[in-house]
Amino acid sequence: MLHKMQNVLHLSIRAISLLSRSNKKFQIADNTEFVTKVMNSNVPVIVNFHAEWCDPCKILTPKLEELVGPMEDVNLAIIDVEQNPELVHTFEVKAVPAVIAVANGLVVDKFIGLVEASMIENLIKKLRKPGVDEKS
Repeated sequence: MLHKMQNVLHLSIRAISLLSRSNKKFQIADNTEFVTKVMNSNVPVIVNFHAEWCDPCKILTPKLEELVGPMEDVNLAIIDVEQNPELVHTFEVKAVPAVIAVANGLVVDKFIGLVEASMIENLIKKLRKPGVDEKS
């Protein structure tokens, strides 16, 4: 009985941990949600413009999730270009995947296409507060 309770407790803690991480990653449905969750965010946000039919997007999105996942001070917003033409126009997205880094309501950096992990890590470093990545 005690062993079963420990398993249930362990699974519950894992589910809560995964849930808190999943709040860092979210889909953007419209312009209002973009303003609320990205432009007005208290933490920097990496915005990933992607499309379901885009093969490089299927590689980049999981890589972004992997890199941003353990960080408490950076969020990841996913925007489907097919469902958000106004945002695509506003940010002049000409190709996917396209990634912009937003901090304090301003675009800090961006890149287009499938890039090396080091380029993504550099983009994240630009977003994070000075000294955060120096703590050990």
